[in-house]
Amino acid sequence: MKKRLVSLDPKLRGKIDSLFKSIDESFSLIYDLAIHDEKTGLYNHKFFETELEMEIEKAKRDQQKLSLIITDIDFFKKINDKYGHIKADELLAQLAKVLQKQVRKSDVIARFGGEEFFILLPETNFEKAKRLSSRLKNAIHSDNFLKKHGLTVSGGITQFRKNDSKKSFKSRADKALYEAKKNGRDRFVAVK
Repeated sequence: MKKRLVSLDPKLRGKIDSLFKSIDESFSLIYDLAIHDEKTGLYNHKFFETELEMEIEKAKRDQQKLSLIITDIDFFKKINDKYGHIKADELLAQLAKVLQKQVRKSDVIARFGGEEFFILLPETNFEKAKRLSSRLKNAIHSDNFLKKHGLTVSGGITQFRKNDSKKSFKSRADKALYEAKKNGRDRFVAVK
């Protein structure tokens, strides 16, 4: 194909090159839109599920450590009711930025539901995941915008077990999250 293009008139070749570049950029944009959440810019639920399956396979095959944190904004409905949906969306976006700054590039952070976020931590043991949760909590408490609106999160932490399925892995983190909420919120509970 390249040899054929070289033989074309330079102006036509330039137009064709420009068209191919435009098509490539369009595909990149479409892909980016397909894997990211529009309100937060984080990965979306579908992308997270795909990554989770791949990381579980790596953890099983290579016996790598894999941890998961699920966070949920405390009393988000009250925040929504008090400040309105536009402000609530701004808070979601700010929380996403704060969370994103605390994780590594290799970690996968996704908005999972309305106010729920999953953080997948490849090659991360239980203790490192707990330390990250402490940094997350401190970063949220230190952010002036989030603090001004009283935003806190609860979270559940777990580490992948050799016989875990995707469902059991997520379920354990989810149970830890509900334990955190039951025990007063604004905290992380870790369940190995």
